[in-house]
Amino acid sequence: MSRVDQGQVDQDCADQARADQGRAGQRRTESAAPSGGGRLSAAMLLPALPLESMDALSPMHLVLDDSGHVIHAGPTMQKLRPDLPMAGQRFLELFELSRPRAVSSMAALLASAGIKLHLRLRDDPRTPLKAVLVPLAPDGQGRRGAVVNFSFGISILDAIQTYTLHSGDFAPTDLTIEMLYLIEAKTAAMEASRTLNLRLQGAKIAAEEQAYTDTLTGLKNRRAMDHILARLVRTGQDFALMHLDLDWFKQVNDTHGHAAGDYVLQHVARLMVDETRAGDTVARIGGDEFVLLFHNLTKRSRIEEIATRLIRRLEIPISFEGASCHISCSMGTTLSTFYDQPRPDQMLADADSALYASKKAGRARHSFFQSEPG
Repeated sequence: MSRVDQGQVDQDCADQARADQGRAGQRRTESAAPSGGGRLSAAMLLPALPLESMDALSPMHLVLDDSGHVIHAGPTMQKLRPDLPMAGQRFLELFELSRPRAVSSMAALLASAGIKLHLRLRDDPRTPLKAVLVPLAPDGQGRRGAVVNFSFGISILDAIQTYTLHSGDFAPTDLTIEMLYLIEAKTAAMEASRTLNLRLQGAKIAAEEQAYTDTLTGLKNRRAMDHILARLVRTGQDFALMHLDLDWFKQVNDTHGHAAGDYVLQHVARLMVDETRAGDTVARIGGDEFVLLFHNLTKRSRIEEIATRLIRRLEIPISFEGASCHISCSMGTTLSTFYDQPRPDQMLADADSALYASKKAGRARHSFFQSEPG
């Protein structure tokens, strides 16, 4: 064979090899492409999803076999029943469906694919859940299982407390996490607001209490007495108003000093509180003047007993830094029942008139108001 003939043979062989390679490549492409032509499908490119990946993407899912039994539970779903492995349990024995209702088999479950399922656990705590079911591709024998993905819906807050859930129990892209952060922020803001309101309310109460309290004795002051007296008159309650003035108090101040006078006033305040009921009002309205309001008490004999005890106890000498302080008291009382329509200013004036009568009679006395002398 000549050189020319040999070269032609070699060229023909090379062309044939390239042609064979082209046809083989075309066959491989055709076998990988969909029968209808076009792009490769996700099912051809995506291998079966590992369960670990499912747990990360959707921690609240269950995988069911063709008989409706759970063959795998996502980690958060299993937390709902930590003492009972869900794998091996029949789905419809774990959960009670409220919508759709007519579901009693795996076939009926598969028929509800793609629609929202309303269900709850059959045993306590019966947490409400939402879910959606997606069928799996049948196996070689035509058996078809399913994946069910769950959500707590509006029960999320109760579920977090019931099952001690945290952010790691939800998919990183789950909006539940953001919602929880917002709820926590709102709760913190509301708690801060509540604390501030309590502090403001406490400060207001303290300010009001201070405004109505005599700082030396701790008794009610004139402002508080006027407020309480007006309320008693407005509400129509029966009561007695006693005006009390200390006798010989000026001598205590002049002889022993104002410190002794302050001590005597504090002693008198404690004694009057001791001799009155918890619901009565004892107020210091001036230097050595006091008003006592006896709520729902208009019996003269009872008021006389109180007045007598007060005079007797106040006449006991009061010791202050080695000195003996001597005082007594004079009192005048008027009753709300003396008037068809009692008025605070009139009652105060009448009690003061009765007090003046006690002073005029020799002090250390108690008198009831009388509209006419006698």
